[in-house]
Amino acid sequence: MTDFARARKTMVDNQLRTSAITDHRLLTAMGEVPREKFVPAAREALAYIDEAHTLSPRRKLGPPAPFARLLQLAAIEHTDRVLDLGCGTGYSAAVLAQLATDVVAVEDDASLAAQARKTLSGLQIRNVTVLDGPLLTAGQGKGPYDVIILEGTVTDVPEGLLNLLTPDGRLVAPVAGANNVAVAHLFARSGKGVASSAAFDARLPPLLPPAESGFVF
Repeated sequence: MTDFARARKTMVDNQLRTSAITDHRLLTAMGEVPREKFVPAAREALAYIDEAHTLSPRRKLGPPAPFARLLQLAAIEHTDRVLDLGCGTGYSAAVLAQLATDVVAVEDDASLAAQARKTLSGLQIRNVTVLDGPLLTAGQGKGPYDVIILEGTVTDVPEGLLNLLTPDGRLVAPVAGANNVAVAHLFARSGKGVASSAAFDARLPPLLPPAESGFVF
């Protein structure tokens, strides 16, 4: 039988800390959320390895380290309201729920969204609302947001998402550039508008299918 508590600690020590994750709250959250609950049953024993897990034909759960680096880049405060796009079965939302006051998680696969609701409810996580619908528009009616997380690679960030940010809001996303190399970007709103900056290479599965995103992974 797999010792999941030990597997979580090993993930934190060997994948997160070695990838420059220093945010104590983030390390604690990822050391507590049971990742094995959010992967297919046949993959439970492999839940903490450094690779993506296929959840459906169009959705994957990305590896722990790049996900953690993306969240650390967003500098999430405990008072923040977060929009999580591409939540899959809810693992990302479960982690975000430990960091923020309120999370709106969106998944365009209705069956995955239903699974996310069931798993989050079973874990008694109450500050997450899971919506199923188009990733880029389903959360609009519940904005604005202090933080928006794109859980997969895109070719660009739509202006409509940036408009959902609060005056000091941040959006983080892996953006594909030349040769389809994805780089995590931070988009920060201020009184002068939205400024973007590149942070690190981030090989994460695409957020949208190739026909919609134009990105080949």
